[in-house]
This record gives sequence, structure tokens and C-alpha cells, in this order.
Amino acid sequence: MTAETINRWAATGEPDPVDQMTVVADRTPAHPQIDVIVPVYNEEKDLRSCVMRLAAHLRDQTPYSARITVADNASADHTLAEAVQLAEEMPEMVRVVHLDAKGRGRALNATWRSSDADVVAYVDVDLSTDLNALMPLVAPLLSGHSDVAIGSRLARSSRVVRGAKREFISRSYNLILRTAMGARFSDAQCGFKAMRTDVARQVLPLVRDTGWFFDTEMLVLAERIGLRIAEVPVDWIDDPNSKVDIVSTATEDLKGCWRVARALANGDLPVAQLRDSIGRPELTDPQVKGVPRGMVGQLARFCVIGVISTIAYAVLYLLLHPSMGSQAANFTALLITAVFNTAANRSFTFRVHGRKGAMSHHLQGIGVFLFGWALTAGSLAALHAWFPEAGKHVELAVLIIANLVATLTRFVALRWVFRTHLGSDDPTNGVTV
Repeated sequence: MTAETINRWAATGEPDPVDQMTVVADRTPAHPQIDVIVPVYNEEKDLRSCVMRLAAHLRDQTPYSARITVADNASADHTLAEAVQLAEEMPEMVRVVHLDAKGRGRALNATWRSSDADVVAYVDVDLSTDLNALMPLVAPLLSGHSDVAIGSRLARSSRVVRGAKREFISRSYNLILRTAMGARFSDAQCGFKAMRTDVARQVLPLVRDTGWFFDTEMLVLAERIGLRIAEVPVDWIDDPNSKVDIVSTATEDLKGCWRVARALANGDLPVAQLRDSIGRPELTDPQVKGVPRGMVGQLARFCVIGVISTIAYAVLYLLLHPSMGSQAANFTALLITAVFNTAANRSFTFRVHGRKGAMSHHLQGIGVFLFGWALTAGSLAALHAWFPEAGKHVELAVLIIANLVATLTRFVALRWVFRTHLGSDDPTNGVTV
């Protein structure tokens, strides 16, 4: 199956990002080994310093032929004019493209697929990631060892400077990806990634997001296809002037997770066909046999996980309450703990292992979470109506009681979710998952 036959843009009638891209300035040599894209939107103040630093690093520290592509996506200031000026000053190194529609993902989709380089990469314009990680990022791709490479701020040897709030959100998001979507990569949103161009041309036509979720969607799809993803520990310093709206981005990311999870569970994405096209055989999950499934044992294990989840929920609620308010803190804390709760109960309580059916289980677990959220949100609304002066600790007590009621329902609901894996109580009864 070729990329043309699975291009979602052609199938839906939406404009293909490649067709929306215009090359504004390009006198660089053809077919460089590396094409580093800098996606920009209203970055007239920071663009020059970024390109000058990046160009110096590529000239002095990289033994490969390289190009810098400034991808302007609908800037309303003088970013495009500044980019053209840089291309005139460094015609051997810098080219400029423009897209009339906004979106970092849209710019990367277009530039990566249309590049004539062997490897495409991108860096954020603030250069928060130390450029000394660029060679380790692209080397596995140029050698043919890996297909995708990502910078990771969550590796043990990474050195990261950022606030506690952003650190918490980043780690929570990546834990959600690992538990709910079975992702094995550690850092989805670090603005420092690379991909073999031939692979990008086959994978990116299926990536729908045109904003910040682009990275996550690309990585989840690449992993499901069986591509090898290299992770590079990076040194990273948070830009205090970053224009990224953390709350809005997190909300859109969670919506994107739901969309991709549903598409994978329903078989809407041609993962098997694309795996065959790229030539990556599917690996079989190990079989798990000899698992006892008695209801008493399940209930005991469920209670252990329930206690841990309740404590985690309480801590998250108290941490988030000052900045988010009671209802938003309740929803966020419930969502995070519900994802982990479903994953833990799947593996520990009901002894279901392997990736088969995992996406469907988590989607049904989200349905159970929504019931629990409705119950706790209703209890909170009733408390505020009857006792408007109630403090956060009284709110927490009411929420914990409501959660206990929701927990009983959760046990019954999860037994239904994992019903196809529940055999007899005979310890020798095995199941292949």
C-alpha cells in the first residue's frame, strides 16, 4: 500500500499541507543529508538569533551537509520578511517556506514530506534544547539503525530546568500515554525530533493533527507500525517567554489521545498495511497462562489498588485546587487516577497482559470514569448549593465518600470490561491475550 492510497487529506477532501506550502526563498544545494526545520509563528524577535546559532552549530559541529528551513505558518508580524533576509545573507544554508494556515503540526507535515534530504528534523525557535544533542539525534537515522529519533527530557541523564507545574503536567501526560495507549517512548512533546524522510512520506499522510498534538500522534502511529524510535537524553531550559498555553494545549492533547485511541481500537488506521509497506513485521505478545481468576482474589486486589488510587486522587486534588478550582481539580485528578487505575486493575486484578485489547479496555474504562466523575461532580455541586462556605478539606471528604460509591460500581463495571478474559476459578485455567 503506497502513501498516496492512504493519504487522509485526499480521502477527506481537506487541503493537503504540502499543497498549502509555498517556497519563498531557496538557493540552497539540493539533497542535503539533514534538513532542520524551524516552525515559526510571530517570532520576528527571536528568529535571527535562533538561525544564526543553529547555522554556526551545523557548520562547526556537524560533519553532514545540512540545510535550515524556516517554516512560517501564517505569521502576522515581520517574521517572514526576517526569514527572507536571513536566506539572502546565508543562501547556501537557509531556505524559507510559507503556509497561509496556522499550525506547527501543519508546517512540519508539509516540510518533512516534501524535503529532498535524507533525514528531516525540527527544533523549536527558542532553542530550549541544547544543540549538542543534534548529532546523537540524527546519527541513528543516517546510519539506518532507527526510523525516528526524539529528544527526551525525562531520561535519567537529562538535565532540565523548568517550573514544578510544567514538570508535573509533562510527566502526567507521558504517563497517560504509557498506560492508556501502551506507548513506550518517554517524552512526546519535546521540541527536538527527527525522522528518515522516506518514512515520513509514508507515515505523515495519516497524521491528522495540525497543532501541538502532531508529535504525539506521529509517535503513537510510528510505534504501532513497528518503527524503531531512538531516544536521546537532552539538556533543556524552559523559556519563560514561551507563547504556549499550557492548559489549552493539554486539553487539545487529551482530545487528540481520545481520537487516536478510538481510531486504533476501531481499526480505522491501516496499521497492518502500513507495517507491510514499510517492511516491519509485527511482534507477537507473550502468552500468559496459569492465572487464577477467583472473584475473592480479584476483590482483594481491587481494594488494594482502590486505596492507592484514592490516596493519589486526594493528593492531586489538593495540589491542583489552588490553581484550578474545585470542579476542574476534581475532573483532572479523577482522569489521571482513572487511567492508572484501569491499567493497574487490568494487569494486577484481572491478570490481563499484553497489548491485545488494551485500547478497547481503556476506552471502556474512560466510560466508567465519566460515571464516577458525574457522581462526584454532582456531589460537589450539591455541597456548594447547601454549604457555600465549605472549605477544600470538606469538599475532599464529600468527594472521597462519593468516590467510594463510584468504586463499587467500578468493580462491577471492570469485571464486565474484562469479561472475555475471565475464565473459571481453576488456577490452571489459562488465557492467551
